[in-house]
Amino acid sequence: MRDTAEWYREFARQVASQSEVYEQWATAVADDDSMLAIIDALPEAKRQPPLVFAVARLLGAGEGDSGDFKRFLIAHAAEVQAECRARPMQTNEPQRCAALLPALTRIGGPLALIELGASAGLCLYVDRFSYDYALDGNAETRVRLDPANGPSAVTLSASAPSALVPHSLAEVAWRGGIDLRPLNAADEGDAAWLTAMVWPGQRRRLARVRAAIDIARADPPHLLAGDAIDRLADALAAVPPGTTPVVVTAGVLVYIPFAERMRLVDAIRQSGARWVSLEGAGVLPEVRERLPQGDHSARFVVALDEHPIAFCSPHGDELAALG
Repeated sequence: MRDTAEWYREFARQVASQSEVYEQWATAVADDDSMLAIIDALPEAKRQPPLVFAVARLLGAGEGDSGDFKRFLIAHAAEVQAECRARPMQTNEPQRCAALLPALTRIGGPLALIELGASAGLCLYVDRFSYDYALDGNAETRVRLDPANGPSAVTLSASAPSALVPHSLAEVAWRGGIDLRPLNAADEGDAAWLTAMVWPGQRRRLARVRAAIDIARADPPHLLAGDAIDRLADALAAVPPGTTPVVVTAGVLVYIPFAERMRLVDAIRQSGARWVSLEGAGVLPEVRERLPQGDHSARFVVALDEHPIAFCSPHGDELAALG
């Protein structure tokens, strides 16, 4: 079993440059037996710092200092534990669309997108967002792409090699997905959970998620509850005629045990759908074997039908050539 104190110390180090609030909270938890006891009462998978902290904020912890957090956690221990047990991490990061778009535009449209582990489906609106790509590491050389009806309330900025940047947006005719517990962007409680998973201090990311929620509310996706293997056929059956079905997986497969993951991979292969993935370099064996030689363990890979297209950052704001 993973040592909770060390887990939180490690998390504090990881987020030091990203969220001062979470760095302080995690450091305080690691050094406090009373908070550790509350968190250690949870199953290991539910003790992860981002989940515990997001649940606390959802329940009203605010974004105060570590003393405020400790007082809240002790006063509301049972509520926090219950919510942590009930909720999975469902981070829904629209920024990943900046990395998915180059793969999607290689497929002839119109497309019917099916995201596995969709959460609220915010990554299904790849055609509704604007994009601002800095080319070849040069901030002065940029390409902007907007939807046909004009600039979007969501603009995704990313750096990318010029050869990877598409000339237009993907044509999406239908959007659906599968999740064990789908979130409804039109539900205030679900929307609050989506924003609670954005770390304190990440103001641009929070604004991006909120704007994407508004887009999803206006045109809800077709989301199915259940296991991806069990429901994939149902999702494909809902795809409109005349469209190309495309399964999308973005940072989700690593959370599925390997044997089950490979059963899902087989189901996708046999479905006849195209497949765009954004996963860690070691998550999919076929993708890993097709990468250039070298240690890519810390990198993510965008792939089309298990053929790598580019390396990318976990949230899709940086793309790099394979060579």
